[in-house]
Amino acid sequence: MKLSIIIPVYNVETTLNKCIESVVNQDFSDYELILVDDGSPDRCPQICDRWALKSEKISVIHKKNGGLSDARNAGIDVARGKYITFIDSDDYIGEHTFAPVMDYIARNPEVDILEYPAQLFCGAPNHHELAFPEETVYNNMEAYWFQGRAYQHTYAWNKIYKKELFDEVRFPTGVVFEDIYTLYCLLKKASIVATINSGCYYYCYNPKGITATADNSAMRMLLHHHVSIILDTQRRDKDFQAYYMQVVNIQIDVFEMTGEVPILPDIHMNPKYFNGIQKLKSIALNILGIKSLCKLTRLFHNVWRNH
Repeated sequence: MKLSIIIPVYNVETTLNKCIESVVNQDFSDYELILVDDGSPDRCPQICDRWALKSEKISVIHKKNGGLSDARNAGIDVARGKYITFIDSDDYIGEHTFAPVMDYIARNPEVDILEYPAQLFCGAPNHHELAFPEETVYNNMEAYWFQGRAYQHTYAWNKIYKKELFDEVRFPTGVVFEDIYTLYCLLKKASIVATINSGCYYYCYNPKGITATADNSAMRMLLHHHVSIILDTQRRDKDFQAYYMQVVNIQIDVFEMTGEVPILPDIHMNPKYFNGIQKLKSIALNILGIKSLCKLTRLFHNVWRNH
């Protein structure tokens, strides 16, 4: 079997059928579909069971509620495919997605992780496309993470993974923004990562999801994940500094929300790498350091709001 498709299911009875239909209607058949009912309190368990009766390709795991990571891990534990992919149960896959994606895998078996396009925040004002204009191959994880700016789309879905990458990796339970941590761990094990401009994943906006409702603890966890990655690399080039500047923004947000001492390490910036506001911010970082910049930014925002 080529591909194991894992769909964690919880409280999505209005979207689950559309999600599953988008898989079974694909023009690619060498797959198994694993539905992981994470103790869903609605009609999802029955919907999953009905689909399993329709096709031998579909299996169902009914388990006690443990969260998204735990559900994904349960699917990984029983997956039989050489490759694994994930779909969230309130999203769906575009027509003719898996055939070209898996054809690329067949022609390039050395690729460990393959990423394909996505439509992001469907149904929301900030709806936009994640596109890859051409096929690109990265021969190491840092090239993909920094040059390819993978940190801007660290989703578990819209990617095909060699199953062997998960031999010693699982999604961490009890945390948020777990995709960032897990993807980085998988990338450290991967030799070759590629992106293609075929297929499409439709990520639907959820006003109750963690991205829309991130609180202090969630933002703190997001910052912690990124700081761990920064401490794990010795890069200081232009691509790294673009990444660092994005994490600076997260650190500023966390400081304004919590008032906690910044944990992002100070790194000397090269203003020549930036333009406009970013150039000014890089100069301010060199002069003030991250702690003072956070305090100054909070003061500015307070004055602006009270003006």
